[in-house]
This record gives sequence, C-alpha cells and structure tokens, in this order.
Amino acid sequence: MTPLYLLLTFKICLDSHFIMYLAKLKENSRSGLPLHDVERFIFVLHGAVTVTSAHGESHILKVDSYAYFPPNFEHSIESDAPAIIVVFERRYAHLSNHVTEPLVNSTDKQPLLETPGEIFELRKLLPMSLAYDFNIHIMDFQPGEFLNVKEVHYNQHGLLLLEGESIYRLGDSWYPVQAGDVIWMAPFVPQWYAALGKTPTRYLLYKDVNRSPL
Repeated sequence: MTPLYLLLTFKICLDSHFIMYLAKLKENSRSGLPLHDVERFIFVLHGAVTVTSAHGESHILKVDSYAYFPPNFEHSIESDAPAIIVVFERRYAHLSNHVTEPLVNSTDKQPLLETPGEIFELRKLLPMSLAYDFNIHIMDFQPGEFLNVKEVHYNQHGLLLLEGESIYRLGDSWYPVQAGDVIWMAPFVPQWYAALGKTPTRYLLYKDVNRSPL
C-alpha cells in the first residue's frame, strides 16, 4: 500500500505540547502508528477513510467525522481514494485512575453547548472527563458575530478555519484569515475573533484541558 502522505500546515513551535498536521492520503493509503505514549485525534476534511482497531473493528469516516485513539492503541487509517484529514497528536499526560477510551463519532451528533454571554455555537468533540488532557471544539459564527471578550488563558490552541473568512487578533496584531488557514496560539496571548465575511464561518480548535500548566 502507498504510505500515508503528511503535509505540515505550520512550523513546529518549540513551546507547543502537541503537533497538528494535514495528511493527504493517496489512493490505497495506510497509516503507521504514533510514537509510544502518544495519543491521536483525526478529523476528515475531504473524502472518506476507514479506521480499524487491532481487534478488527472498522468504521468508515466521512467529512466532519472523527476518531480518537488512546496512547499505545493499535489502529490503522486507510483510504481507497484520495482523502484529506487533519491530525492532532500529543504525548499523553497520565492521571492516576483515569483512562481514555477510543471513540468514533461525527460533528452533527454532538449537542450544542451553552455559551453564557456569547452568541456563537459550540460543540465539544471529546468527553469532558478528567481522563482526557485535551479537547477539540467546533465553533460556528454567523456573519458579523464575534467573541464578546478578549480572551487570555493558560490553554494552548491549534486552530483550523474550516469555512468562511474572518479576522483574528493575537496580542497586538490582527490577521485576516480564510478557510484553510491555521493558527497556533501560545498560552496567555490575548486573542479575539470576528466573522467578517458574507457567509457563516466554522473553525476547529484544539485546547489543553484538565492538566496543570506548571
């Protein structure tokens, strides 16, 4: 089989606790495994892939579907036709008496969550239990909507704009962004977002959770 073809979407930041990349799968591609103790999350952007566990359980993932693989969980990702996925990997921060579980799901099956004081739509793709040391958010904004507060927090972010065009503020700098653009946000950097185009925007966001940043 053709090996999985990887395309880095942004340079690796030395202070980052995770990596994020696009994987362009050619026809009849098959992935390898991440390194020891590294967990993996994939989200389908184009086409379809099949994920299979070492026990032989298989699932077909289409656009907006995703899978989470715990550290040291044997699995494969295969494609019969060209496909594109975004991949997040990080070395798992173990917590006593807490264990993550593999999962397969799709964005449209996740409930909209309450966002007090805000008007955007929010879905969280991973369980919010202490076992998980990161989460992936899907955030939807209608044209003209924006974050009501300038955020500053300890969390790192990796963002991929899936639809539309907008503007992002990082520190004292302003960046126009459009579908396909990627942003890495360091801890404690002020950030703000506004959907400025004529169509809705959606982005996918990595976020550290449930672990001390120290």
